[in-house]
Amino acid sequence: MTNEHAYEVRPRKDSRGVDLMSDVLPFGRLWYGGPNAVSNAIGYAIHSSRSHDAVIQVYDATGNVIETHEHAGEFKERERPKQKAATR
Repeated sequence: MTNEHAYEVRPRKDSRGVDLMSDVLPFGRLWYGGPNAVSNAIGYAIHSSRSHDAVIQVYDATGNVIETHEHAGEFKERERPKQKAATR
């Protein structure tokens, strides 16, 4: 089982921005509009996956991948302190 998050950024069919889609999003997709829609969607995906590795693929209107971004998660597992043996 992998902890890598996969995201897709696709143009909306109504030409009103892009959708950020992933199984790890609580509602399945988020809509971004405006001139920075793609970069805002990528930024959100990186931020929400900061403790996991992530792959973000950006698609054009014909369904071709035009950009791929890979993010290495920053989560580092800490060592647990050793418990002392119980004495009676």
